[in-house]
Amino acid sequence: MIHYSTRRIAVFLAITGSAGIILAACHSQKKVDFSTEVKPILNKHCISCHGGVKQSGGFSVLFREEAMGNTHSGKPAIIPGHPEKSEFIRRLTCKDPKERMPQKGEPLTSAEVDVLTRWVKQGAEWGEHWAYIPPKQVPVPDIKIDAGNNIDKFIQEKLKKEGISHAPEADKMTLLRRVSFDLTGLPPSPEMAKQFAESKDPQAYEKIVDSLLQSPHYGERWTSMWLDLARYSDTKGYERDEGRRIWRYRDWLIDAFNSDMPYDSFTINQLAGDLLPHPTNAQFIATAFNRNTMTNDEGGTQDEEFRTAAVMDRVATTMDVFQGVTIACVQCHSHPYDPFRFEDYYKLLAFVNNTRDEDTHMEHPKLRLYDSVSTSQVKEIGNWVAQYGDAGQQQDMKEFLQVLEPKVHAHNCDEYINGALLDTKYLGIRSGGSCRLPQQKLDGKTQMFMNYWTGSPGGTLEVRLDSLKGRTLLTHQLATTNGRLAISMPFQPVSGTHDLYLVFRNPALNPADAVCGVEWFAFRNDLPGKGKPGYDKVNTEMMTVINQNPDDIPVMIENPPFMQRATHVFERGNWLVKGKVVTPDVPASLNPFPANAPRNRLGLAEWMTATQNPLTARVMVNRCWEQLFGTGIVETLEDFGTQGFTPSHPELLDYLAYKFMHDYKWHIKPLLREIVLSAAYKQTSNASPELTEKDPANRLLARGPRFRLTAEEVRDQALTVSGLLNRKLYGPPIMPYQPDNIWQTVYNGASWVTATDGNQYRRAVYVYQKRTSPYPSMISFDGSSREVCLQRRIRTNTPLQALVTLNDPVYMETALALAKHMQENGGNNAAAGIRWGYQKAVYRPLADNKLAVLQKLYNQALQEYKKNPDAAKKLIKTNVNIPQQAELAALTVVANAIMNLDEFLTKS
Repeated sequence: MIHYSTRRIAVFLAITGSAGIILAACHSQKKVDFSTEVKPILNKHCISCHGGVKQSGGFSVLFREEAMGNTHSGKPAIIPGHPEKSEFIRRLTCKDPKERMPQKGEPLTSAEVDVLTRWVKQGAEWGEHWAYIPPKQVPVPDIKIDAGNNIDKFIQEKLKKEGISHAPEADKMTLLRRVSFDLTGLPPSPEMAKQFAESKDPQAYEKIVDSLLQSPHYGERWTSMWLDLARYSDTKGYERDEGRRIWRYRDWLIDAFNSDMPYDSFTINQLAGDLLPHPTNAQFIATAFNRNTMTNDEGGTQDEEFRTAAVMDRVATTMDVFQGVTIACVQCHSHPYDPFRFEDYYKLLAFVNNTRDEDTHMEHPKLRLYDSVSTSQVKEIGNWVAQYGDAGQQQDMKEFLQVLEPKVHAHNCDEYINGALLDTKYLGIRSGGSCRLPQQKLDGKTQMFMNYWTGSPGGTLEVRLDSLKGRTLLTHQLATTNGRLAISMPFQPVSGTHDLYLVFRNPALNPADAVCGVEWFAFRNDLPGKGKPGYDKVNTEMMTVINQNPDDIPVMIENPPFMQRATHVFERGNWLVKGKVVTPDVPASLNPFPANAPRNRLGLAEWMTATQNPLTARVMVNRCWEQLFGTGIVETLEDFGTQGFTPSHPELLDYLAYKFMHDYKWHIKPLLREIVLSAAYKQTSNASPELTEKDPANRLLARGPRFRLTAEEVRDQALTVSGLLNRKLYGPPIMPYQPDNIWQTVYNGASWVTATDGNQYRRAVYVYQKRTSPYPSMISFDGSSREVCLQRRIRTNTPLQALVTLNDPVYMETALALAKHMQENGGNNAAAGIRWGYQKAVYRPLADNKLAVLQKLYNQALQEYKKNPDAAKKLIKTNVNIPQQAELAALTVVANAIMNLDEFLTKS
């Protein structure tokens, strides 16, 4: 038996107690980190009642000046350095349930109270959220690694701390298939696979990566990702959801990615390409990014309401896509969790509130893409203006012929007498009726343009100044038209800004009929050189060009100074209740606005792409990482704010973000190259049960990525493996097979016309996107309806997906095509054909045990189709008996099974 003396026990207890006191003292002296320790507690327990939405008791913990300011009691709730005097701390530990905070939730834990108490005692210092601090150059961990690059040093340093080993490299074919999908969205070609499998070159993988980055299909793959962000659609949205010709924006994206346009230029072009010096057509087309907003064509709607809705969507989308922050809620109140004030939202809105689009049915302004004949006429007109006009007149004519702006839409009219805005779109005035066109800046203009239509002769238009009894500025006979016609009417010059009263007459008409319909007006000067030989010819040519209906695309055009709108705060987010006027500015919590930048969309884009901006580079790097690994370094791509997930590898994120800006000069291809050349990316995705239990989501990156292919990749892979894929790039959207009656189109005669010319086999990026009725198989695999920006597709696993790939005619057709190749390559040997088909699909030999299962399926199907030849003919789409039809039908069933295997539908 062991005996301890009383003295020894006393000494032991004294030492232990001293150690505990020392540890406690060290703990109490440890600096509390606001961002990682305090802010999460405030967000969880306090901010719902004391933040951006509510400030109960006059107390808010959203901004430091509010938290330290006086409450309704007249005293501050937090007294830095004195937790014992701070009402904030007293309320957290109060025994009285009426006083204890939070009142409606569980009490804070003792550990949480301890953190807040120590924080107040240490001075209640505020801290900045990590994402709002610009990334700095990060030193690479000084550790040895067996393979890879600097990315692996960050990852393996963390793995060592966790006591985890990284996985070995994946086999060559798995790696080739993985990187081919990630960079081009397609499986590798058989030639590429054979060459890579047989290569002994240690640089073979690197060379494969370089060739994939140069593939024209690279641009298609990354465009597919961006279209979700841009809420791209081939229709306008809302109930009517009519078609929209905006596909050239999609083609612009493909070119931008393929040419590796620097991301800062990529951003600026989309947000403000029209405001760049001497913008090209491509730069105008880029601005369709923010013309992807929905337009409401329903009768009875108010254009200004939906113009405002579009502008608000642009604010939310721009901040979502380029800054990774949630800003939409700030239209009603300050952000509940992040340092964005209510007024910040409207200051951002002021940047995008002065464009010419006004929710009109024809979606003006549109870039007019003239054919060769009209282009020659435009050049001739430009030469005339250059000869007889000044530089300002040249630029004015060029812009007007490009986009027909500035013009005034009919919905601006008011004070109707015996008339109305027809279908809330077009001006319609009966004989003897009138309306007012208010506050037009005339400044000596000599021509009034009007776009109108009428089938009734004998109509006239009078324009009077400032009142119905005012001076007549013009009287014009309205000729009948064949559709819409823009005309130019001589106009008496008047200086200043005036109301114009329009009087329409045609006594021959039925009193209930409108004299004509009017879409828009414009006030312009005569062409320079009036009276010179050839003037009338050029003037006629100009009107001919204006009345052309060339291909076009909706684009962004800034209001001229005399059309600038004032931007108001909307009280509680209600656009009808306007508060104070604000001017364009950016949130004070982020980087300052560039000193010499204009206060317009171009300035906003320059602010976002400044290297001092803390979010732009991080957000794009994280988005690229998520596309490759399935989960971002910050899992919440859509929220880099305090409610978003913290980065799994914060130093790695900043290392890549800084390098993206400074070393790669915003080029995306070298960034992707560095990531896919890392050992972390090349790891096998196999994991031991222990590792899966310890890191189920692979946040530590101890193994390679494994997740289901995207909706687009599922379809494109089936077409590729079957040999049906049409690799043509660019062009209008295509309509592959879709079940009948999916489109229940209202108010228009649009219908789904299935392509039969080979376009049905083109890539999914070209499939027609209708907002109210998205392509069914895309939606089944988590695609977007594109009504709003979607930053992250949350992957699901549902029976509907299996039903699509098993039964959808698109996938049955690809299975039949693959089966024909299997039959051709296997000869009379079914097993050989099955082995060939499996190898073709998943790039690895078929194991004997799997062959046995597939051969059993083949034999069962073969017996069934021999008994029922009509079923075989239906499956293989023939009306007559053909040799080996039962065998082909059975192989089709096997091919369909192969194309439904997890290893086929998954990137592993």
